[in-house]
Amino acid sequence: MNQHKYLRAYMAGIVVPTIALLLIATGFTLERYVYNFPIPIERVIVFPMAVVPNLWGLWNIFFIASHQRSHIPIGLHGAILPLILAPLGILMTSLLDFTIPGFATYIFPVAAPVALIAYYLIWKYFVASLNQILGIA
Repeated sequence: MNQHKYLRAYMAGIVVPTIALLLIATGFTLERYVYNFPIPIERVIVFPMAVVPNLWGLWNIFFIASHQRSHIPIGLHGAILPLILAPLGILMTSLLDFTIPGFATYIFPVAAPVALIAYYLIWKYFVASLNQILGIA
């Protein structure tokens, strides 16, 4: 099973964010159209639905390709990813002229470390187990 190692790494990387974004999009759709809550999510949903899973897959390929040289644990490798995604998300919101609510500046000092810890744990347990199942770990 040594064929297509990087394709399997990409597939293992996109599983978790694809499932998470499906659940999040379902929740936003129900809240927007069933309960008539005014969330203009259509303007920004393209970025997470297209870019985030692909970056996770590419990040997992990068982990598999560089692990022999760097020996960085997969959890720490995954915790670096929000440091790439956050500036891309901020850039996207500014390009689309999408206003970020004012409370975001107040929750950032708490949300940033929580995101790093969440990414660490997701990569350590979920992505690593998928890599192991696919025989690429």
